[in-house]
Amino acid sequence: MKIHPLITKTDDLAALCERLAKSDFVAVDTEFMRENTYWPELCLVQIANTEEAAAIDPMADGLDMTPLLDLLTDNEDVLKVFHAGGQDVEIIYNATGRTPHPIFDTQIAMMAISQSEQIGYSNLVESWMGLTIDKGARFTDWSRRPLTERQIEYAIGDVTHLSKIFPKMLKRLIKTGRGEWLDQEMEKLADPEHYRNDPAQAWKRIKAAGRNPAMLGRLKAIAEWREHEAQGKNIPRGRIARDETLADIASHPPKQQADLAKVRGLSQGWKDNDIGKRLMNTIAKAEPLPDDELPPRAPKGAPLGKEGSLVADLLKLLLKIRAREIDVAARLLARSEDLELLAAGVRKKLPILEGWRYEVFGRDALALVEGKLAFAVENGKLKMTRVEDEALVQEASEASDGAANED
Repeated sequence: MKIHPLITKTDDLAALCERLAKSDFVAVDTEFMRENTYWPELCLVQIANTEEAAAIDPMADGLDMTPLLDLLTDNEDVLKVFHAGGQDVEIIYNATGRTPHPIFDTQIAMMAISQSEQIGYSNLVESWMGLTIDKGARFTDWSRRPLTERQIEYAIGDVTHLSKIFPKMLKRLIKTGRGEWLDQEMEKLADPEHYRNDPAQAWKRIKAAGRNPAMLGRLKAIAEWREHEAQGKNIPRGRIARDETLADIASHPPKQQADLAKVRGLSQGWKDNDIGKRLMNTIAKAEPLPDDELPPRAPKGAPLGKEGSLVADLLKLLLKIRAREIDVAARLLARSEDLELLAAGVRKKLPILEGWRYEVFGRDALALVEGKLAFAVENGKLKMTRVEDEALVQEASEASDGAANED
């Protein structure tokens, strides 16, 4: 494989992308910094196909990234391969308003062919190629220039290995027939809505108990205010105030600015500084959350209660058994929340009762809830037994014994 020198010129990048556009797939990775900023700062992009690989310096003076961004977001003929690519896709979306498509994530794909739920890149390489990656450059400052040869070599290695692993992984998926299991997961990863940053929706990421409209209205208002403050200063939102602090203020709103000094998580300075004044103005203007924005009520049959919780636990045990039997990550088959909803009596709009998930796991999960499936121990191992089948066997046995006695 040809490894190019660090690309810092637009003409070189355009020529590279023109060649890569003829590939069936490209492996992509990024290096970025976000510890001290609201927006992640893109510091390096690595890309490879089966024949060549390069690192691109987006911080180079005069470099136009358009050829690369167009390749990633506009070219539907080239599959874009990432590993744990959520943050990489987010950066591309922030730069273009578009996401790479079509897309393939090797971390997600591993869930369909092994019980690995979030396999790290180093373990992926070791598993598929028998190589141990030097992690020494992983936590370096990627924004500092000039980059060292060691940094560049480490970064390019991420995509050269990935370009060799992907074809092998694809063959395994085709052999197992589980490729279609991943279609929905990959489309979800590429969905622009997943990366759209709407400050008005920021409150939904904060844990707050209850459905009180006044409290949630305050939470929505101050969460949106925090997003704008953080964006304006380009600092992480947690540097303004932490989630739990906002939830506390929404539940117990201060009556005057001086009371902010008593709020856990805020400094004494908030009682008379400008940011404290803006926060108090936001609280004062907050409106109760409209009914159509309130979180949905718990579905009928929930909360589970003691018996329902036991049923949910049995479903989780069934999930572990099935995942082990077919060598697939349990998380790909079902989420804990869906199992709890099933135990609570919900039957509609559950992923485990639709499509391939129903065939592989949902049918048995439903049978367990309905008393048609039971756990048994055979030779020291847990297995599943269909109650109805056992009953038929028992009836047949009794009928046979009866006939023999008559004779």
